[in-house]
Amino acid sequence: MSENSVQRWLQAAEQRYLADLTPAELTRSLKALSACYVERRAGLPTGQALSGAGKRAAFALFYAPLHFLTVREIAGALIGEGAAATARPRQIIDLGCGTGAAGAAWALATSGRVRGYDVNPWAVEEAAWTYRVLGLNGHARRSPIDHVRWPSEPSDLIVAFLVNELPVPARDSLLRRLLEAVGHGHRVVIVEPVARRVAPWFPTWRAAFEAGGGHAAEWRFRAALPPLVQRLDRAAGLDHRELTARSLAAGF
Repeated sequence: MSENSVQRWLQAAEQRYLADLTPAELTRSLKALSACYVERRAGLPTGQALSGAGKRAAFALFYAPLHFLTVREIAGALIGEGAAATARPRQIIDLGCGTGAAGAAWALATSGRVRGYDVNPWAVEEAAWTYRVLGLNGHARRSPIDHVRWPSEPSDLIVAFLVNELPVPARDSLLRRLLEAVGHGHRVVIVEPVARRVAPWFPTWRAAFEAGGGHAAEWRFRAALPPLVQRLDRAAGLDHRELTARSLAAGF
């Protein structure tokens, strides 16, 4: 997949959402969305972050490209070349897929088909659109993550920027299921923000992954942000000149 295809996806997203929003409205929506993730996290499990057309547009036009760039960088580092590349599973399961950006980035790196799952109906529709615009073999389905069953053949299970939004029982259940999946030959990748206060569970997960042969990593890299993302970043008083994330990986 060429860089031109990614640019077309971003441009198509702009056309999709900017027809109904002014730059000022989009900036206000981005500030409100960012506040949901930083100051009002208690509402995340109930879907408040994506309530309203403005916040959905801000997510699609700002956070989706950031997630895509971040996961693409991590995929390139984890998959590598040579033996690891030849052993790539051909199916990606994206749990809590959102707009499909993370799963799409991983699918482009592995040339695999992607299956996205999310409880939010707008996100599922958006993920399907993302796969289609990028020319991926993919589909999205509305489903709680605890209802998703892993394929019988080895797959890549991607959980990006979701675990910190789960209530404790669902998070504990997911950890058990993912570790069991690794034992059955699946590869698992968890991607989360670096900020420790939004992920107090991370040390427990890290210990569990490392006990099962997995590893943790912290990522910092400079990225060439798309022009609209740069403008929104400045207008909202944010600073994403450096992208950061933490990951847990097992089965590689």
